[in-house]
Amino acid sequence: MQMFEKYFVKTSKSKALYERAKKVLPAGVSYGIRYFEPYPFYVSKAKGSKLYDVDGNKYVDFWMGHGTHILGHCPPNVVEAVKKQISNGTHFGASHELEVELAEQVVRMVPSAEMVRFTNSGTEANMYAVRLARAYTGRSKIIKFEGGWHGGYDALHIGVKLPFNIPESAGITVGATQDTILASFNNLDDVEAKARKEPIAAIIVEPVLGAGGCIPAEKEFLKGLRELCDSKGALLIYDEVITGFRIAPGGAQQHYGIVPDMTVFGKILGGGFPVGAFCGRKEIMEHLNPLVYDHHSGGYAFHGGTFCANPITMTAGLATLKTLEDGKIIKDLNQKGEKVREKLTEIFEANNVDAQNTGLGSMFTTHFTKKEVKNARDTFAADRKRLMEYHLSLIQSGVFFLPTHFGSISAAHTEVDIDKLFSETENYAKSLTK
Repeated sequence: MQMFEKYFVKTSKSKALYERAKKVLPAGVSYGIRYFEPYPFYVSKAKGSKLYDVDGNKYVDFWMGHGTHILGHCPPNVVEAVKKQISNGTHFGASHELEVELAEQVVRMVPSAEMVRFTNSGTEANMYAVRLARAYTGRSKIIKFEGGWHGGYDALHIGVKLPFNIPESAGITVGATQDTILASFNNLDDVEAKARKEPIAAIIVEPVLGAGGCIPAEKEFLKGLRELCDSKGALLIYDEVITGFRIAPGGAQQHYGIVPDMTVFGKILGGGFPVGAFCGRKEIMEHLNPLVYDHHSGGYAFHGGTFCANPITMTAGLATLKTLEDGKIIKDLNQKGEKVREKLTEIFEANNVDAQNTGLGSMFTTHFTKKEVKNARDTFAADRKRLMEYHLSLIQSGVFFLPTHFGSISAAHTEVDIDKLFSETENYAKSLTK
C-alpha cells in the first residue's frame, strides 16, 4: 500500500464516503468500472477540464465523463440553453419540436442518417439497432468483434475481454448469445470466413475500439466490411457512441469515407445528459413505423421508452451539435490528439519503456508492450498491471484517467493541462528506471 500513501493523505473525506457507499451501493459505486484501488475519490463539482473532489483536490480530467464532454464540463452555451428549457418543462411524455430539431441536425451532419430515433443510452440504442436489423433482413445472426463494447445488451455482452467466449455477466443465457458470432478486429479474412457459414443480419463494429484498447479500424478493413455486407444482403452497423461527432462532424464514417447502413450514437449527442440514438436509411428505419408495419403482418420492430427524446437532453444535444457542426473545434482537437500520442511515445522511448500509444482524433491510450497493437488480443497481451499503475500514479498527481481506460481531449483543455499530462508521465517513466 506504499504507492497509495500520498492518495490516503489527500482523500480522507473520499475514504469516509466510500465506507458509507459500500453499505448501500455494491462495490460502493454505481457502475463497476468506476471502482479503483484503494477507493475512488468522490467528485463535488466539475468545470471546464477539471474535476474537484470532496477533499478540495483538483484533477485535470482526461476521462471527461466516459468521453461525453467534448466541449468540457458545463460549457456556458449548453448550460444557458438547459436553464431556459428547464423553466418550460423537463419531461413531457408527448411529442415536441426539440426532438424534430435534433433529428434534423443529426440528418444534416451524419452521412448514413435519413431518419433517427432517440433512446436514453448507448446500450438501448445498440439493442434496438440489432433488433431492427433482424426485422429488416429476416435473419438472426450478428457478427461483432472481440474487444467491441456495445453496452449491457445480452446479445452483444460477449467477446469484450479475455476469455472472449465467456459473457461479461452471469445471468446471460446461452440462447441470448447463440446468434452472436465473434470475429477478430482488423482481420477481414476472419470475418469473411465467419460470414460464409450462414446468413447474417448485420455486422456491428466500433470504427475505433473503445474498451478494446482505443484501436482505430484500418480503412481497408471497413471497406471490406462494407463490400461483404453488400454482397451478403446484410446491414453494416457502426457503433459511434464514442466516435460520433468527435472524429469529424459526421463521425468516423465521414472521416473514413465509408458509410454504414445504420449508426448508433450516445455520449456527445446528449450534451452531457443521458442519451442514445440510432439512425439509418429510410427504408430500414420505416420498420419502426406502426403505420406501415405491425406485429401481425411482420416486419415491425418496436422501440420506445419513457424518457426517449426528453426535452432537456434534446436541448443540450442541439446546442452541442450546432457548436461542433462547422468542424473547427474538432479539427483543433484532432491535431492536439495527434500531438499527445506522439509526445507520450517520445517520453516512454526516451526512458526505455516499451509502450505503444493508440487512438484516433482526440482519443488516446497507452499499451505497455513492444508489439504493434491492432486488435483486442494485442491489448490484453500488453502489461495491464503497469497501465493500472501508470493511471493510479497520474491520479495521485492530479491527472485523471479512469484506470486502464482511454483518454480524450476536450475544447476546455489548455496547453498547461496537456503539459501536466506530459510532465507527470515523464515522472512515472523515470520512476520505472530507478
